[in-house]
Amino acid sequence: MAKKLKIKYVFLNLKILLLLAGFSLHAQTVVVSGKVTDSLLQPLGYANILAIPDADNQEVRFAISEENGQYKLGLSKNQAYTLTVSYLGYTPNKIALNTTEQDLHKDFILKESPNQLDEITLNYTPPVSVKKDTITYKVDAFTTGEERKLREVLKKLPGVEVDKAGNVTVQGKKVTKVLVENKTFFTGNSKLAVNNIPADAVDKVEVLDNYNEVAMLKNLEDSEDMAMNIKLKEDKKEFAFGDVEVGTGIKERYLLHPNLFYYSPNTNVNLIGDLNNQGVKSFTFKDFLDFEGGFGKLLTDATGYFSLYNSDFAQYLNNQDYTANTNQFGALNIQQALSPKTNLHSYVIGSKSKTDTRSETLNEYLNNTDPFVEQRTVSNKLNNFFTIGKLTLDYDPSFEEDLAYNSFIKLTNNDSYGFINTNNPSLNNTIATTTDIKGLQLKQNLSYSRKLSKAHTATLEANYTFQNDQPFTEWLTNQQILQELIPLETDTVYNILQTKKSNSHNASAIAKDYWVLNNFNHLYTSVGVNSAFSNFYTQDAQHLSNGTVNNFNNAGFGNDFDYHFIDTFIGLEYKFQIGKAIFKPMLYTHFYYWTTAQYHMRATHQKTLTLPQFTSKVEFSNSEKLNFRYRLNSRFPTVNRLASNYVLGNFNSVYKGNPTLENQLYHTLSLSYYKFSLFKQLNLNFNSSFNKKLEHFKTTTILDGIDQYSTYIMFDQPEHNWNVSGKISKKIKRIRYSFSSRYSYNDFYQILNSNTNLNISKNTSATLSAETFYKAFPNIEIGYTKDFNTYRSSGIQNNFENNRFFFNVEYDFLKDFIFKADYAYENYKNKTSNSHNTFDIANASLFYQKEDSPWGFEIEATNIFDIGFKQQNSFSNFLISDSKTFIMPRIVMFKLIYKL
Repeated sequence: MAKKLKIKYVFLNLKILLLLAGFSLHAQTVVVSGKVTDSLLQPLGYANILAIPDADNQEVRFAISEENGQYKLGLSKNQAYTLTVSYLGYTPNKIALNTTEQDLHKDFILKESPNQLDEITLNYTPPVSVKKDTITYKVDAFTTGEERKLREVLKKLPGVEVDKAGNVTVQGKKVTKVLVENKTFFTGNSKLAVNNIPADAVDKVEVLDNYNEVAMLKNLEDSEDMAMNIKLKEDKKEFAFGDVEVGTGIKERYLLHPNLFYYSPNTNVNLIGDLNNQGVKSFTFKDFLDFEGGFGKLLTDATGYFSLYNSDFAQYLNNQDYTANTNQFGALNIQQALSPKTNLHSYVIGSKSKTDTRSETLNEYLNNTDPFVEQRTVSNKLNNFFTIGKLTLDYDPSFEEDLAYNSFIKLTNNDSYGFINTNNPSLNNTIATTTDIKGLQLKQNLSYSRKLSKAHTATLEANYTFQNDQPFTEWLTNQQILQELIPLETDTVYNILQTKKSNSHNASAIAKDYWVLNNFNHLYTSVGVNSAFSNFYTQDAQHLSNGTVNNFNNAGFGNDFDYHFIDTFIGLEYKFQIGKAIFKPMLYTHFYYWTTAQYHMRATHQKTLTLPQFTSKVEFSNSEKLNFRYRLNSRFPTVNRLASNYVLGNFNSVYKGNPTLENQLYHTLSLSYYKFSLFKQLNLNFNSSFNKKLEHFKTTTILDGIDQYSTYIMFDQPEHNWNVSGKISKKIKRIRYSFSSRYSYNDFYQILNSNTNLNISKNTSATLSAETFYKAFPNIEIGYTKDFNTYRSSGIQNNFENNRFFFNVEYDFLKDFIFKADYAYENYKNKTSNSHNTFDIANASLFYQKEDSPWGFEIEATNIFDIGFKQQNSFSNFLISDSKTFIMPRIVMFKLIYKL
């Protein structure tokens, strides 16, 4: 109770300080407002207004006019400024301005420059310039020189936000690709860029909306991508730079982190390394998604995305909580201009990690006939190794022709050793587990685009992917498991081995013609084919102490399943514009043909489907857009869901595929709206999505104690999913206030022990936060999140609540010191069972570097309170789990940084 009161007290005082700071700043400023027009009194939108103070202790202020020419500028009272208004193609207007205690109104009329070559050259570059889909920031206008990485630079640019994971949003829209000097930085992943590019190398930041790698396809292909292009300073365009970080800590902690960069007009080399045992993960599942084409691209291929998400490699990467972790990571990226028209881009990434995990879970099984509770403890030692390489050759002989070839390879070798202890009414057992997963993936891509005439542009794209995964699993126990499901023979120790082999060849090709009828009407036609040839092999057996093997094949186990699938399609799209709105109805007809075969049993199927799509986009302005999408989707099962014999899923589960499964059919709709106003410092986002399943795969489960047998059927009862989210943020003086909220609704059927029940889950969440942006005072971010969760299953309703308070501070003081700290507190309640738990964690660091010195020093502490575990709850079709996940202990590190 005392702890909760203390937190509330701190939270209240911080809120008061924020409000007082806002009022204090407001009291010291005056507003200069007016309108910028040309000589005909026509408004000039996106004109730059720059106020340079005469006094050294005052800040440079700037503003950009709205589309109607209006502007608003906050200046300090009783100060002298030189005010300059500039606009491309017009002679700048410069005046002297002395502020008083009162707000001022000042209009500007700019005269068109008679000759651009004779235009007055200013001794400054406008802080921000906007031209159609491109925003350019002059970095020096916003930075102090104390920034270390690109992350700190971006956070000071108006309209730009960077979260802790390294995701960048501009005007409320996420940046999907990062370029350096117009060339892709590694994979384009923003995390690598914002955490590794030195701040003092950046001259300008360009934000390119509706980005397309092939310039001639812009405005033909729909693109919601946003790219960020980093322009380097002149003395960094042919220079080696970067930094090297080394550290040591209590209890033999260590860190080595070099970030080295070489840039020249024709050659770019980037080297990033990381060796640590702090638990800092060098490569995450999000990074993996970026290498596979990014989340947005994968969503267009739902089958590929879910297959990727459920892959063994992804399961390793998704693990974020551990008691011990050692990482070895290296990445080398080389870009070489072979000629003015040909570029070579290649990279290789390698990672090796060792991880220890431990969790304790209380599982409540919601079986109507006999509900019970299981206590389960799981510990694992994981070894993860992977190597990824990519080669890209791009040939651009002219604007009207583009040829690109990509080759990608990924090698993985992951193993784990662990123990599972389960204690339930029918069993008290400990199972030793061993897994070994080897994988190879090879991808080839060839794309060609050509402008055939003024009206016609054609593209051709071909892909080939080969994947071979070989997971091996062993369960070792002194008691029988899955007694009713697997044919174990009596032995002193039960040794169960599983061998899996999965390989697939996927090839696709699509040709598309873009026909521009006129500026407001386009007609697109396409023809293509997708093919997949997969094999799924499984072998489950018991190895007895006497050396013999008890093969489970006679009990219906063992698969050698072949799945061949061909999808030939034709498509027609009509794109037209009415005013500010663009509409595009689409119709695709698919001719599906597939065969399944297992042990000389073969079946052939075919089906024809016509799938409509529709998109619309209303662009009110560059900073206000509305998008709507609709699609009828068809998704076919993966080979493991078709394999007709039993497969061991875990020590307590067996599943079996269904070769008669056909395709899922479901509607998806999405609506998004965003608005950004630099004039009002306002950012507004709204997103909504709705899915309705018409025909889909459904898991049916037989539950006996903790043992589960599952299979799949085609299910025609509709299921729904609806998500709504929104965020509004406004910067008032030096404080940005934000409020975000989301709501999700899911209804789905559960088939358990032959009983079919409709389950409903609802989630509501809201976050209120404030963040300051001072130069001479500490900058803090403070926020509060409230979550409500409701889950109804088999007539039983469970209610959960979560309260989260977070606080971050960053303070640059005495010119050479930077202090950072973050704190989070969570209070979770299960209102149905009247239980609750709390979790709080804090981290802090102090960095020191003399202004002109290449050497920096840092002391860093993570998990300051030395919290041993964090607790969380989850629920599924028939299970409510209360889990303790153990985490890394307190770590104190001393670091030495050398900047090249």
